[in-house]
Amino acid sequence: MKYNVAILGATGAVGQEFIKLIEERKFPVGKLKLLASERSAGKQMQVLGETYTVEEAKAESFKDVQIALFAGGPASKVFAPEAVKAGAVVIDNSSTFRMDPDVPLVVPEVNPEAIKNHRGIIANPNCSTIIMAMALKPIYDRVKIKRVVVSTYQAVSGAGKEAIDELTDQVKAIMEDRPVEARILPSASLPKHYQIAFNLIPQIDVFVEDGYTKEEMKMVHETHKIFNDYSIAITATTVRVPVYRSHSEAINLELAGPLSVEEARSALAAFPGVIVQDDPAEMLYPMPLYTSNRDEVFVGRLRPDKSVTYGLNMWVVGDQIRKGAALNALQIAEYMIDHKLV
Repeated sequence: MKYNVAILGATGAVGQEFIKLIEERKFPVGKLKLLASERSAGKQMQVLGETYTVEEAKAESFKDVQIALFAGGPASKVFAPEAVKAGAVVIDNSSTFRMDPDVPLVVPEVNPEAIKNHRGIIANPNCSTIIMAMALKPIYDRVKIKRVVVSTYQAVSGAGKEAIDELTDQVKAIMEDRPVEARILPSASLPKHYQIAFNLIPQIDVFVEDGYTKEEMKMVHETHKIFNDYSIAITATTVRVPVYRSHSEAINLELAGPLSVEEARSALAAFPGVIVQDDPAEMLYPMPLYTSNRDEVFVGRLRPDKSVTYGLNMWVVGDQIRKGAALNALQIAEYMIDHKLV
């Protein structure tokens, strides 16, 4: 059986990744609609050997669509209800619906059972949350997690194509001894911008309560919802780094009981979608350069934290455009098809 699919935001980084993955994974597409803003309408794109013209997204765009993949952004708030009215199931990559109690927030390897409770919309978690959840779940299934301390090292592609271009432009300017322009990071919507080339920016999204950023609090609240466990103490620091693609995370866990490094390594290695790269003697550990364009989340630098009774440190890296966004959404759609939920 084939399914009529719409991709909203088809010309952006996540939208283009949707298209690549649909081709790679042989997703059963019947009719396909590529939707974007008025500015991008009229562009032509090749998908599965056919040429498609990008259409301006409108309320009526979702007629006869069964699965609507939303790449993210403010358009979700406008068009998701319209798509549901038209009979589509929306898998949304924006933050609009993530904390809505009536909307499942899903990482398919972690909480697939939540999918069946959807009312037309399923939310994709934040990219850094997805990558962390993939590493936490096999540990959580062995021993209850009491506390998580996470620091992220997030690639510029998490801020969109414009941020990728700006990193390139800034590096070229520095190499050519030209003035460096900063217009995008931490966010194009903010009044002040900083150079990212050869720099780190300890702000992703806007500041909210107690000096935390919105990105940091997303990791807290979304992880609680995905695991349906609000007893886990979580604190996060999120940092933008001059890397094109793949987010890295240093994760420190305090566990409720004993779990050896060997047991943790075994649990992670057996978990679907996780690859363990952890051999200090051979200098083997995950790095963003080598995890980009990969579907899996990579874990290494496993070692005990001896400052607490039961502690574990790990280094986690994953491609945030694939598993952190487009792949996770497509896996949700595949799960729905496999379980006849669409």
